[in-house]
Amino acid sequence: MTEMITIGKSDLQIAPLGVGTWSWGDRLFWGYGGKYQAQDVADAYLASLDAGITLFDTAEIYGPHTSERIVGALVRKYQRPAIVATKFMPFPWRLSAKSLRGALDGSLTRLGLPKVDLYQIHWPSPLLSIPSLMDALADAVAEGKVRYVGVSNYSAEQMKHAHEALARRGVPLVSNQVEYSLLERKPERNGVLAACNQLGVTLIAYSPLAMGLLTGKYTPTSRPTGPRRFQGRFKPESLAALAPVTQLLREIGLAHAKNPGQVALNWLIQHRTLPIPGAKSARQATENAGALGWNLTSAEVEALDQATVAWL
Repeated sequence: MTEMITIGKSDLQIAPLGVGTWSWGDRLFWGYGGKYQAQDVADAYLASLDAGITLFDTAEIYGPHTSERIVGALVRKYQRPAIVATKFMPFPWRLSAKSLRGALDGSLTRLGLPKVDLYQIHWPSPLLSIPSLMDALADAVAEGKVRYVGVSNYSAEQMKHAHEALARRGVPLVSNQVEYSLLERKPERNGVLAACNQLGVTLIAYSPLAMGLLTGKYTPTSRPTGPRRFQGRFKPESLAALAPVTQLLREIGLAHAKNPGQVALNWLIQHRTLPIPGAKSARQATENAGALGWNLTSAEVEALDQATVAWL
C-alpha cells in the first residue's frame, strides 16, 4: 500500500505523486488535438485516480486557459475526490497585487469550482513585492476561495520571505514548485531543497522526467517530434552522453520490475519531494503510478547520484 503524505503544513493528504497538466489542451508545445485527444486526457485522469493519485496541477497560462477548463470539467463530471492546484502568473501588465483577485476569479470560473485546494504564484515578480502578493493570497484564503497557498520557481531567500509574510497572517506556505529531476539538480545546490525541509514546505518537482529524457525512449536516432526536438538536451550528441544514465536506470529497474521513468520518479520520492509528471494517456498515467509502493535501496540512490553528477 502506498504511504500517504501531507502537503506542507496542511490537511491535504495525497499519494507522493501528482499529475502535471501542462499538456492538457496545449496545442503549440505538446500537440494536443493531434496524437492525443480529449478522451485520452480523460482516460489519463481516471487511470490516475484509480491508482490513488489525486493531485492535479494546472495553471492559467496552460493552453492558455484550456488546461483549467479540462481539469475542472473532469472533476465535475466524475465527482471523485480530487485535489486541484492552479497558479497565478504575475504578467508585466499586472501592476498591482490586487490583480490576483481577478485572476483567481477567472481560474475558478474556468474550473467551475467554488474554491481551489492549492493556489500558487507561478513565478516571482520584479514588479510585485512578495509581502503584497502574500497578503493577496492570505485574503483569498480568508474569503474561502483558496484552501492553501504555495509558490513556484522561488529561490530559497524568496521562499523564506514568503513564509514570513504569510505567517504574519496566520497562513502557512505549504509548497514551492520548482524543476527537479535526476538531470536538474539546482534545488540541491541553491538551497531550495534545504529551505523546504527547514520550513516544512513541500517541494513539488515539475519536469521530473526531464521532458521525457529519463524515460529511456529517446536516443540519438530516435528523437522527439515538436519543439522539444530543437532543445539542446535533445540533440543527438546530448542523447548519446545520456546513454550511461538511461542504461543504469534500466539496470536498477530490472531489480524491481520497473522501467527507467519509474525509477527516476522513485528517486525523487526518496528525496521526500512530490513529483508531478505529465500524462497524456491512461498508459502513461499507469506507468507513472508504477513509481509508487516500493523503494530504491540506499546503494541504488547513491549510484544514481554518482551517475548524474555531471549534471549538477
